[in-house]
Amino acid sequence: MAQALPRRVAIVGAGPAGLFAAQHLVTQQDLPVLVDVYDRLPTPFGLLRYGVAPDHTSIRSVATALAQTFDSDRIRFLGHVELGLDITHEQLVEAYDAVVYAVGAAGDLMMKVPGEALPGSGSARQFVAWYGGHPDANPQSLRGVRSVACIGVGNVAVDVARILAKEPEELRSTDMPESVLAELADSEITDIWIIGRRGPQFASYTTKELRELLATPGLEVVVEPGAFDGLDDVAGLDRRTRANIEALRAVAERPPRPVGSPAPRGRLHFLFWHRPVALLGEHRVERLALERTTLDADDRVVPTGEQRTIPADLVLRAIGYRGMALPGVPFDADRGVVPNEHGRVLGPDGLPLPGEYVTGWIKRGPIGVIGTNKSDAAETVAQLLADLPGLPRHDVDPLERLRLEGIRPTSFEDWLAIDAAEIERGAETGRPRVKIEAWHELMRLCNEERAGRT
Repeated sequence: MAQALPRRVAIVGAGPAGLFAAQHLVTQQDLPVLVDVYDRLPTPFGLLRYGVAPDHTSIRSVATALAQTFDSDRIRFLGHVELGLDITHEQLVEAYDAVVYAVGAAGDLMMKVPGEALPGSGSARQFVAWYGGHPDANPQSLRGVRSVACIGVGNVAVDVARILAKEPEELRSTDMPESVLAELADSEITDIWIIGRRGPQFASYTTKELRELLATPGLEVVVEPGAFDGLDDVAGLDRRTRANIEALRAVAERPPRPVGSPAPRGRLHFLFWHRPVALLGEHRVERLALERTTLDADDRVVPTGEQRTIPADLVLRAIGYRGMALPGVPFDADRGVVPNEHGRVLGPDGLPLPGEYVTGWIKRGPIGVIGTNKSDAAETVAQLLADLPGLPRHDVDPLERLRLEGIRPTSFEDWLAIDAAEIERGAETGRPRVKIEAWHELMRLCNEERAGRT
């Protein structure tokens, strides 16, 4: 019996969600499938490469495992191709039997308070992109910054605080760009604030991340008064929350530092039960106005009218990400996701669009950890494989169409050339790797790799 011709699937997004979906597709044995993984960057791995703190090498090592997906001859990486710019939604669905959208959540939630547009106000996502070496990141200047306020009590705020508080020399063992290390080394930050509108029992950071931050050498940790109001009995809280509260209580009970002996890495303030009401300053952010909060009878956060102001030269919001609409793809603007039913994309009439699927944050919203994407992708791929036998075949060559339009996607071989160059750059400075963050340098390496193969 002749073997069935393989079906062709496109995945838009080469981050964890997209690569877990590709992994499920190429390792299953039910249907032969060829997979093209698209990304607008010339490098795969998405947030694993650019969104995980450089000093968290154990998490970033997941990229090494996911890279093995490309060992299969049934998968191709097509980098530097952007949906809506280089290839349209219509062209994708015409060229592939099925398309999976796995683009994550590239937008930020806003605080919507006066002064938010002042220089010195930004998003933690953009700050992470800068120290993570993302080619789209705007350089961040810490010149004149003495006090930094991180709004939010999740792992992103904790990561930002740790990177700012850590001795820069300790970060030389990471792949952080040299320009970022130099900026951190020259900074004169004395105070870092982590601010939450609820109490520590509602914080979403993990205990491991919190303890790592609290143990930063040379850092004085201050838990501002009122943090533990109403927390006399924690027996009913989950294990993680109890551990977080215990860790904070332990540092709150430490004796204060002797007068005249400042901590070499400054002070870290945890301020709970406060919400930002305004960013103040004439030409840039200078102060942050806050209002104390409490819970009403329905456990909703409500203001108390009690206000205070703290010095802040840099305010970074870490209150959540938001999915962005894809050209031609249905989008739920209220939730910031592609409307779907277990991964099947739903059209305006609420019915599944044949051959279109979604996975990751753009499917469920920006919740969960990296590993959550694996089960999420499995659910989506299961729907796709169930539908695939009944979907029409397409025989349009997407690469030929791209080449006719002058677009030359980068390949996984190009990524390997970038990988080797980063390792070589690191060896020159006694580091394991140094991230290449400039677009022109990334593309130069890709062009040289292609020239060497021709």
